[in-house]
Amino acid sequence: MKKRAVSMILAAAMVCGMMAVNVSCVSAKGSDEGKVINIYSWNDEFRQRLEAIYPEVESTSKDGTVTKLKDGTEIHWIVNPNQDGVYQQKLDEALLNQADASADDKVDMFLSETDYVFKYTDKDADVAMPLTDLGIDPDKDLADQYDFTKTTASDADGVQRGATWQCCPGVLVYRRDIAKDVFGTDDPKEVGEKMKDWDTAKESAAQLKEKGYYTFASYADTFRLYGNSIENPWVESGDSVIKVDSKIMDWVKDSKEWLDAGYLNKTVKGQWNDDWNKAMSSGSKVFAFLFPAWGIDFTLKPNWDGAEGDWAVTNPPQEYNWGGSYIQAATGTDDPEHVKDIILAMTGNKDNLLKISKEYSDFTNTKSGMKDAATNADFASDFLGGQNPFEYFAPVAENIKIAPLSAYDQGCVELIQNAFSDYFQGKVDFDKAKANFETAIQERYPEITEIQWPE
Repeated sequence: MKKRAVSMILAAAMVCGMMAVNVSCVSAKGSDEGKVINIYSWNDEFRQRLEAIYPEVESTSKDGTVTKLKDGTEIHWIVNPNQDGVYQQKLDEALLNQADASADDKVDMFLSETDYVFKYTDKDADVAMPLTDLGIDPDKDLADQYDFTKTTASDADGVQRGATWQCCPGVLVYRRDIAKDVFGTDDPKEVGEKMKDWDTAKESAAQLKEKGYYTFASYADTFRLYGNSIENPWVESGDSVIKVDSKIMDWVKDSKEWLDAGYLNKTVKGQWNDDWNKAMSSGSKVFAFLFPAWGIDFTLKPNWDGAEGDWAVTNPPQEYNWGGSYIQAATGTDDPEHVKDIILAMTGNKDNLLKISKEYSDFTNTKSGMKDAATNADFASDFLGGQNPFEYFAPVAENIKIAPLSAYDQGCVELIQNAFSDYFQGKVDFDKAKANFETAIQERYPEITEIQWPE
């Protein structure tokens, strides 16, 4: 079952690739290295940050598909959308063909999200190289990374097979004007007291409603806080049964209550759609969003049409982590030295990580760096009106305990929200929503034999 979870075909296809990479790793960069580095991703976030800090970058094509390095090597960016598993499907197809692919067509690096990194770090799949095989010593070279990110990027034996430049503690991002109108203050500490836990947040939601505002845009906005606190993985290693955690059903119950009470906007159906994006505009009545640093820079900022300084951050009602893009070296790469250099530059160089934090407000994966940033005025955000968001990110990061992972996380997270979205909107009853989730799961994952619900 374990190999089925990561694709039995994909795992078998990589046996030859692993033999090939053991030879290529001894080559020196610029000699036997290939001249094309193929990197698979779902957006241009990684490319932008690499271009900002990597000294070997010479230029990038206008369409963003090719980055040329100073030694003449080209990085080819292969981008596919993350939603509905499209990115994984395209990546898996490429990895399946890895052993027989020509040098210039081989996957050299790929990114994976926390929701499905487990699938690619699996030692039986053997599609992501141990960092030690690249010549990277995680205990020495990556010692300043947050421990939970190193664990997330490791296989069941504790062998690290990836690294991330991000740490993604989540905060509450709120409209200052709405806070002043309802609570009489926009001070982050005072607003934080209004949202310090779920019971207090519910009382504040009632106050916001009285003034004509919604607390959050959608029931999907709170999902990560519940999903990040599950006690058991969706699927145990080696099993074929999905076990829905009680925390997920708490989200269903609480979301229905908040929606019926008018604390959420019923017209906003989930996330990553036009209505949700518009809920971030100046004409919206939505008070707050729950975002990590990337959410502010990559999602909120582009959708905001008002002035800088109209948003601020404070503590969320519950600590959580959302996301994280893990860089992995593909087994069979013909560019191991380039790949090693990029991983170290992006995830093991404190100065580079601090530069990313300054330019993009990313909360980066350096414990000492983020501790310093939390008290350094140089890390204030223009978008947040001069507020230093790291003051609020850092305490959350220190307390993150990553939820137990499985290879099925992305599908389960997407499909449970889709199924109960119809329930929240009154299209189906509770039992039908459960049945629809079961059907959707078995369509996406035919190897799943059972879905168990909490009592």
